[in-house]
Amino acid sequence: MLDSFARCFPPLPLPREMHLWDAHAMSLGLPEEILMENAAHAALDVLKTYCPHLTGQNILLLMGGGNNGGDAVCLARLLLDAGARPQVLHTHPLSHYKGASGKHVRIARSCGVPFQRYTADLQKYQPDILIDGLLGTGFHGALRPDMLQLIRAVNALNVPLVLALDIPSGLHGVSGKPMPDAVQATATVTFQAAKPGLLMPDAAFRTGHVHVRDIGIPAQTRSEAPCSVYLADGHCLYPLTQCKPQAFKNSYGHVLIVGGVCGLGGAAHLAARAAVRSGAGLVTAAAPASGLPDIKNGWAEIMTFALPSDTGNKWPEVLSREFITRVQRSTSLVVGPGMGRSEDALAFLAALLDVPHRPPTVFDADALMLLAQSPRLLARITAKDVLTPHPGEAAALLGCRASDVQLERMEALQRLCALIPGVVVLKGAGTLVGQKQAPALLCPYDIPQLSIAGAGDVLAGCLGGLLARNTVAEQDDATAHAILRHAGQAVALHALAGKHLGKHWPMRGNTPSELADSLPVALAAYALQLPTEDTLPWPR
Repeated sequence: MLDSFARCFPPLPLPREMHLWDAHAMSLGLPEEILMENAAHAALDVLKTYCPHLTGQNILLLMGGGNNGGDAVCLARLLLDAGARPQVLHTHPLSHYKGASGKHVRIARSCGVPFQRYTADLQKYQPDILIDGLLGTGFHGALRPDMLQLIRAVNALNVPLVLALDIPSGLHGVSGKPMPDAVQATATVTFQAAKPGLLMPDAAFRTGHVHVRDIGIPAQTRSEAPCSVYLADGHCLYPLTQCKPQAFKNSYGHVLIVGGVCGLGGAAHLAARAAVRSGAGLVTAAAPASGLPDIKNGWAEIMTFALPSDTGNKWPEVLSREFITRVQRSTSLVVGPGMGRSEDALAFLAALLDVPHRPPTVFDADALMLLAQSPRLLARITAKDVLTPHPGEAAALLGCRASDVQLERMEALQRLCALIPGVVVLKGAGTLVGQKQAPALLCPYDIPQLSIAGAGDVLAGCLGGLLARNTVAEQDDATAHAILRHAGQAVALHALAGKHLGKHWPMRGNTPSELADSLPVALAAYALQLPTEDTLPWPR
């Protein structure tokens, strides 16, 4: 099952996992020198996209003490052959370099590449291009004072083109944070697969455009050493473009939206609207009667079900047989948008969680806050359910501050996943999706058009729609990683719908209704296009 999951989402190996890939490839008989040579050729290929004519270019290559430095010195030899004027500054004595790096140092020197030991004064070089080969993805902890000084000297040079090898030096390979500073690159060429830290939104200022290049790690290695993190971007949407032959409305599932008391019906409307736009065959909204007009909001496509209530605006504590039947016949549920946080809402939620044979359920917004205040209800979440907290709701579930969640988002995701057997979508720039004992997904986008009230309701409805249509298609909602996969697809589609809106509303000002309506447009725009170098986030 993991193989099919990995085919949908490109791998984002952690630094230790990338080290295992290298080691496994070498155990198969692939020499480290060849991998280094391949990395250098990949870097040269990227460099030529920015500077096609390298002849006569003054290129300063910074060579650190690890394999990243070996990539740099190998590249220096290729640059010399291309007619450029490379200069290698090494941070360690040349006698320090052993193994593959040492071999490439000897080859480069024999070919005439000039080497010089690094000194504090970089200003005298005035290069046209700078290659950062100081620190690789294995770097962790805080920079040593001498390396911090060197990195800040690099940034002060204002070189027109800075290419980082694998990762800008000083950037953390997992969190994407500078430690406490990092090389500010024009572009980064990363080898075999992107690393999580490169795609975190905060890292973009340091990485520039990230290019992923194959260096020959065998497919057997990648399949035998699966990653902890995978990428959820537009390419995971391709399966959603496959329309079923001879289909009818029930072929795409029935979503039941539960939420929208009087005064909060707009949230449930947005969720229902998004479920329609994401391709569900039928959508029904259930709420106390007084909230239904706002939920429907002129959309004949949204069916409604009035929950019996003494006042018409309270959630019933006892579920009617008719409502239970509707729940059980639905393909997915979305619970929480506009639900409110009253005592009657809490009692209703408790009763809903007890419904036998409940379909996969998305818990969002007010439902999350109700779950946070009642651990006994949280314990009823199943492996088929999805929680979609923003940082504030995540903080309520974890009993901490939202700032703590944002400080260590990957750790926060792991703590949330430990609470339940279901899937967790930790919303925000660089949304994370995870599940206990399963890989995490990283959606790399930071979309200003999503920073608007109601965007989360749209995501909940989109996820409900994808759960409905995919559960029907698979006829097996217990498939390993299936719910996780659908959640990742919904997050990617939602983000790309926001990105599409940026073309029409570049300075924001869009509405969440427009976001919902952009879902099928984004699917067509991003999932049906042929892969290109600009869009493909893993090696061709």
